[in-house]
Amino acid sequence: MEFDFDAVNEEDSPFPEVRASVSNIDDPDMPVMTLRMWIIGLLLSLVGGSMNVFFNFRQPAANVTPLALVVIGYPMGKFFAFVLPISTYRFPRWLGGFELSLNPGPWNIKEHVLVYIMANVSIGTPYAINAIVVAQMNYNFQASYWFSALLVVATQLTGFGLAGICRRFLVQPPSMVWPQNLVTCTLLNTLHAEEEEQGGISRYRYFLYVLGGAFFFWFIPGYLFQALSIFSWICWILPNNIPVNQLFGVSSGMGMSVLTFDWTEIAWIGSPLMFPWWAQVHMFLGFVLFFWIVTPSMYYTNTWNLAYFPMNDDNPYDRYGDVYNVSRVLDSQNRFNETAYNDYSPLYLPATYAMAYLLAFALSTCVLVHTVLYHGRSLWNGVKRIRVEQDDIHAKLMRQYPEVPDWWYWISFVVFFLLMVVVVEVWHTSVPVWALLLSVMLPSLYVLPSGFIYAMTGQAVTLNLLAQIIPGTLIAGNPVANMIFKAYSTQTLSEANSFVQDLKLGHYVKVPPRATFVVQAVGTVLASLIQVGVKQWMFDNVPDICSPDQASFLTCPHNSVYFTASAVWGLIGPTRQFGKGALYSPELYAIIIGAFLPLPFWLWQRRYPNSWVRFVSTPVVLNGVYAIPPAAGINYSSWFATGFVFQYLIRKKNFAWWSKFNYVTSAALDSGTILSALVIFFTLQYPNGGVYLNWWGNTVYQNTADYSRLALKKIPSGGIPLQ
Repeated sequence: MEFDFDAVNEEDSPFPEVRASVSNIDDPDMPVMTLRMWIIGLLLSLVGGSMNVFFNFRQPAANVTPLALVVIGYPMGKFFAFVLPISTYRFPRWLGGFELSLNPGPWNIKEHVLVYIMANVSIGTPYAINAIVVAQMNYNFQASYWFSALLVVATQLTGFGLAGICRRFLVQPPSMVWPQNLVTCTLLNTLHAEEEEQGGISRYRYFLYVLGGAFFFWFIPGYLFQALSIFSWICWILPNNIPVNQLFGVSSGMGMSVLTFDWTEIAWIGSPLMFPWWAQVHMFLGFVLFFWIVTPSMYYTNTWNLAYFPMNDDNPYDRYGDVYNVSRVLDSQNRFNETAYNDYSPLYLPATYAMAYLLAFALSTCVLVHTVLYHGRSLWNGVKRIRVEQDDIHAKLMRQYPEVPDWWYWISFVVFFLLMVVVVEVWHTSVPVWALLLSVMLPSLYVLPSGFIYAMTGQAVTLNLLAQIIPGTLIAGNPVANMIFKAYSTQTLSEANSFVQDLKLGHYVKVPPRATFVVQAVGTVLASLIQVGVKQWMFDNVPDICSPDQASFLTCPHNSVYFTASAVWGLIGPTRQFGKGALYSPELYAIIIGAFLPLPFWLWQRRYPNSWVRFVSTPVVLNGVYAIPPAAGINYSSWFATGFVFQYLIRKKNFAWWSKFNYVTSAALDSGTILSALVIFFTLQYPNGGVYLNWWGNTVYQNTADYSRLALKKIPSGGIPLQ
């Protein structure tokens, strides 16, 4: 049957934001899996992934985003299309008789989007690398390159199978919008439409100007005048006033000073030019409520002895006010020694860490109840194989392309799970296979609730808490096993979300699904192998890496958080921290509160469908502050202030400028800053011990209670009394 394109192309998406960003036409003959796509995609993914691993160990850190690679990939594609020969080559019949053209025509949007898709699932720092580093540095676990590489590949790709299985719920329905994809589609369509306004600057020239400006500007806060990055100016005036430093500080404070001139600080939790405004409001309201109101209130009333420790920190403490010495509660097998624990100290959490766990308890039930209430009918229809929603124009156009068979995804899921079994058994990690089965069941349960929230808000839900409680209870006293369980479970869900996001982007741009499948798999495997190699090189060659005073700020903030979690849940265990009679046991009530939290909003919007309450999403409020710690208050306050300017004021006052330049600005700031940070490190900071400028502008912020992470109360003589 012939497909009537003319009839279909009169339609468009029922959602205005999709209509504004996504084309409703398609050219099925457009080349897709070209050689130049593979060269550009793999080159950018491998380089970008390596850079992100490097900056994973730095605080503050720049971040190579997939959107930045979209812009960088555009001139590369145009260059290849210009210089490569147009000749077509045919393979011999005994090799299949395939035709290959090095230059099948102009660099097109489908090749370009495959470059993005490859980068989106591969350039992020693999979560398992944090587990490997902590196991090596804190628990004396010997991790070879191949153990690390296979562990990373298994954790990165098990979620691939889950993503494909969820397509009917998270990709095909028109209501699953995926806001990040709208940004990407806007930029891709902008670049490939090649429309220039008379008398106006083109988007690409604007990008180059902003990129150059960001590159040269970041030399100031990143090297010459670092106080502009740690811009705790109120603390400079009152350096010894502990409450002022705790509230207005940047290093360990709540960030109420708001200002910083460092893009890496502003974009620590993601570029504020990307998140939808309503999601930013949700996230900042959650931040203000829980970290500017509740946390200081608990701290200054000394709830749970919080005032004896820094307000915001990513380390656990002992009863003497020192960072918890894990080696004192380990036996010769790196397992928990209860006698030594009783002789030493319980583990105490800083205030922001205690709040982060409380919110995670509430979120674990809130997201499930929210999903059932708001998406239960769609889920039930999908289970019964009833079409979840009517097809829109994009789903109709995608019928032209062969779908990926479900068994491809099932095989991927099984193969990479079995690879994980091989890893834990061959290298004797003490993780039983039954525990791996539990670790993969968690993301299987949460992939749809998490996917629904991600698809509508651009914000992912993590499994960090549950993925630590379960092994902490069932494999008690074994921190390495706990970390591997957590890395596998958490990353499987995270990667499943990324893979689904890419499937939806391919759906929007009309890329054949089988091309998306191949590109995702190949890019992720190769990037994982390279990223592990970068980690190995850094720990073999960078002096004092992960120490608090490392000269190039390679202090490993994410690894500190990972270590704290491993000590709380894997070594000491959830029972001693949150069980009956434990110091933090009241936090468990948050599980019950979280289950009931969505109910009043759901009931109200059913009674009054046009009320503003219909826009409230309780999981987004709870989950929005997921980055604290290691993020500090300044990363949220400056992020929201910047988002207010671009996503509210400029968008409202000058929508034409915003629609043309907003996302390009974000990509340029990301790209210019990351390039500047790399140049500074490899030319000024790393060679021969580095060249550092010792003057007031680079030291003033260090002479404050904020930077010294001072606590409000002094530890009593002999330590905090045991309960």
